[in-house]
Amino acid sequence: MLWVDDVREPSYCGEWIVVRSVNQAKTAIHWYEHQMGDDTILISLDHDAGDFVRDGGDYIKLLDWLEKEGIVDTGYSFHIHSQNPVGVENMRRIIEHNNWKEVKNI
Repeated sequence: MLWVDDVREPSYCGEWIVVRSVNQAKTAIHWYEHQMGDDTILISLDHDAGDFVRDGGDYIKLLDWLEKEGIVDTGYSFHIHSQNPVGVENMRRIIEHNNWKEVKNI
């Protein structure tokens, strides 16, 4: 499970890999796929990257990258834990447009 947030720690039980920037998240996703051979991943996303925006942009850019690269497999699922209502809707639009799985309660 991948937790993408600039300041918060995971508030859900489980073993999370915590990353703070979009570029760190990309590295973690490649690691999951290539080192672990795992194409099943839950990615929990904030929207606003705060001080980490300089390392790849706000976290919606991760969804843009996944869409552009065609990386998302059927084993991927997404949870949005952002407090930004406009950001949540924008991220949800990308997830829905691509028919990706959104997990609303974890």
